[in-house]
Amino acid sequence: MLQLLMALAFSAAPLTLYVPPVRSLSLFVEAMEAVCRDCAPYSHGAVLRFRLGLSRILAGLARALR
Repeated sequence: MLQLLMALAFSAAPLTLYVPPVRSLSLFVEAMEAVCRDCAPYSHGAVLRFRLGLSRILAGLARALR
């Protein structure tokens, strides 16, 4: 069991090189929040139309499967 634990620990160590540091990740998250906040008034109508279309498709599938 100890050998398995050590093998998993050392195989996961190189994966930490691909994870960005927290300080740069927080800047990215802050920028994405700003983009979402700016786009929210324009995308509200699109989201409603998408939900309506999806509900119509699912209702049609439900009727077809009866």
